[in-house]
Amino acid sequence: MIYLALSVLISSLLFVVFKLFDVFKVSTIHAIVVNYAIALSFGIINSEAKISVTDIPQQSWFFGATCLGFLFITVFNVMGITAQRNGLSVASVAGKMSVVIPVVIGIFLYNESIGFVKVIGIMLALIAVYLSSAKSDTSPVKFKNLLFPLLLFLGSGSIDTLLKYVETTYVSAESVPFFLATIFGCAFIFGSFFVIIQLLDQKFKFHWKSIVGGIALGIPNYYSMEFLLKALQTKGLESSTVFTINNVSVVILTTVCALLFFKEKLIKKNWIGIGLAIISILLVVSA
Repeated sequence: MIYLALSVLISSLLFVVFKLFDVFKVSTIHAIVVNYAIALSFGIINSEAKISVTDIPQQSWFFGATCLGFLFITVFNVMGITAQRNGLSVASVAGKMSVVIPVVIGIFLYNESIGFVKVIGIMLALIAVYLSSAKSDTSPVKFKNLLFPLLLFLGSGSIDTLLKYVETTYVSAESVPFFLATIFGCAFIFGSFFVIIQLLDQKFKFHWKSIVGGIALGIPNYYSMEFLLKALQTKGLESSTVFTINNVSVVILTTVCALLFFKEKLIKKNWIGIGLAIISILLVVSA
């Protein structure tokens, strides 16, 4: 259980770091690029796979890792924007509700079972994202307030789905650390393209705070994945139990942080959305 507890704490810390970027005026995209360089370094250091850099393109999982790298840098940026514009609670709900997407894909791709409880859980998840994004109890949610939470929901779900497919289809157990390091490396390369475009447009203004922010983000980013994988490998803990505890705990913990440290104000719709989020995760993963 210690690995699961560490995964929850560090995953919640990621949302807090993104919120702090807004407070200290750190460039999100620059810090994210540095973050993936740090995560790549930690992945290589901790990897025991006997694979040289020149052998990476020949690996069966390379194309999948490349696609995941692009999704990582894109969705991570969306996560940062969501946390800054909509708040920590909204970002955590939108990100963790995405668990319904691999569940739905699994029904069609892996012929997994579906029942009434699971369908209800999926519907509640969609409603939860909508309500948690509300800014007023009386007026409907505006599209501009829903856009980034929705993109985060779809992007996070796509990452979970593709990660599961590539890992189970092409990645051997001993290659997992190097596979993750390759994803981080691809994310760093794609992120560097964004920086190059800024350089060409003469909009590039790099600040030392981006390096500090990238380090503060990169270390927990790497270990959040490592501890989650170790939690999943713990004997006596089923994956459904791990994901349920992890997702629900992150939603609760980030909400508490938002209220205590950032003085975010949640309206009635937000509280209902968070409550539905917790219920939907419990229903979907345990069904």
